[in-house]
Amino acid sequence: MSFGDPNNPYGPPQGQPQGQPGGYGAPQGQPGYGYPQQGGQPGQPGYGYPQQPGQPAYPAAPGMKPEMPGLMKTARVLLFIISGFQILFGLIAGVAIGAAKDVANGMETDAADALVGLGYVLVFILLALAVLSIVLGVKFSTGGSGIRITTIVYASLGILGSLGNLVQGGGGSATFGGIIMLAIYGIILAAMVNSQASAWFNRPRY
Repeated sequence: MSFGDPNNPYGPPQGQPQGQPGGYGAPQGQPGYGYPQQGGQPGQPGYGYPQQPGQPAYPAAPGMKPEMPGLMKTARVLLFIISGFQILFGLIAGVAIGAAKDVANGMETDAADALVGLGYVLVFILLALAVLSIVLGVKFSTGGSGIRITTIVYASLGILGSLGNLVQGGGGSATFGGIIMLAIYGIILAAMVNSQASAWFNRPRY
């Protein structure tokens, strides 16, 4: 087997095969450009910045305040509307009872005084319910599950009262008012038993 012309000055020296150190061929198994070949060339950090594993590219933005769902906003507005009706009816009833008291004083009967006293109790209940409606509506933004449960009970009692007005109204103004209030309380109750209400009132607070 011939290894080329021995007189060729460009060939490898005699007795030394090509590919060995000292020859003109590329040496086999020799590391390239001074990098140690230990399981591949080691990774280089980018431009001198240390690479910390698990570090996010940007700092997390501070959490934004969650927005109240649309159903909760609707129920809140309806509570304020109910409180306005209750205050209006209370004032009208108070004026009517005051006029009835003047008539009762002229009659000087115990039955008339008892009716006037009962009327004032009803006015007080209406105004107290108006305050409760306002408090519940205001607490929708910060309250917890207690506000939700109270609103459910309140709306349920309102539905029962509206049904009573429908039965006893006899097709008059009380019946019409009962229909309106029944619809309002029904919407509030439906909003409170919805999954959105559960998620809103049980949300974490920081």
